[in-house]
Amino acid sequence: MSVCCYCVKENIAVMFVDLLKGFLVGMCASAPIGPIAILVVQKSLSKGHKAGFVSGLGASVVDTLYASIAIFALAFAQKFIEDHQSLILLVGGAVLIIVGVSMAFSDPFRKMKADGESSVSPKDFGQAVAMGLSNPMAIFVMFTLFAFFGLADDSPHNWKVAPIILSVSLGSVTYWFSMSWLLSRFRSNFRMRTILWISRITGALIVIIGIALLGQGLFNVAFRGMPII
Repeated sequence: MSVCCYCVKENIAVMFVDLLKGFLVGMCASAPIGPIAILVVQKSLSKGHKAGFVSGLGASVVDTLYASIAIFALAFAQKFIEDHQSLILLVGGAVLIIVGVSMAFSDPFRKMKADGESSVSPKDFGQAVAMGLSNPMAIFVMFTLFAFFGLADDSPHNWKVAPIILSVSLGSVTYWFSMSWLLSRFRSNFRMRTILWISRITGALIVIIGIALLGQGLFNVAFRGMPII
């Protein structure tokens, strides 16, 4: 009986460590500065904590999806990305350009309430999801993190990976909540004109990233003979 209890305690300890590792994977996957981070910064400064966090939730949904793919279907995802690289670059670049132009030319204060806090729009969530899905290469970042933290050896058919995926999602949500909250605390230190220019500049940066992806896709099709589909 004592041996059995010891095994149970050991399994619980291992699961707790794996959950902690999954939480750290979610935090680390969200940390790199990219289009989504730029979007969350813009939303948090121009519209407040809620809008920034909702955008972060969109990113967390994509992170959870990529974590699931990294565990269950990495080989399939890798082949799909290799076979359709040009299409992914073209579509992803176009999505980023559209989102960036929308940010650059929209008025971040148009929907401000009387108390200075902007209403949360489903668009905030949708933009983050669209931007996340436009970069499926992030699957490999997720897989690298799983391997680094020693979570990549689990069987893809093992039910134990489900709590780990949830912990990845929790880590991502925690990161975006903290980031959007901290940024929103500094809103009062920025003049409206400054925030407006931040929106313009962040939108322009996203457009530049989108143009780079689109250009790479066109280059692959025109000069490398890579098919779009």
